[in-house]
Amino acid sequence: MNESDFHRAVDGVLARIESSLESDDDLDVDLESGILTITCPDSSRVIVNRQAPNREIWVAARSGGFHFANREGEWRDTRSGDELFASLARIIVAQSGVQPRWK
Repeated sequence: MNESDFHRAVDGVLARIESSLESDDDLDVDLESGILTITCPDSSRVIVNRQAPNREIWVAARSGGFHFANREGEWRDTRSGDELFASLARIIVAQSGVQPRWK
């Protein structure tokens, strides 16, 4: 995946997350300059952003930091192999109690 493809793919992922969560009144979602901030009811945050040099998507949450690389068309955790949206759903539920509904 070249750099242009990477940025285009990450833009799509961030837009999907934002559009899926923006209708949930319990979460505040803000996408600015390629950084997606999800603010939970207790004011804690989950941050999703691109790490261009490594061609990864990084997620920072109360439960830790997670790195996702594109493997055969899916974003997979570089340690566990878990898929990004499944992992992000677990992270959001654990931190906020809100179950995301991905579009």
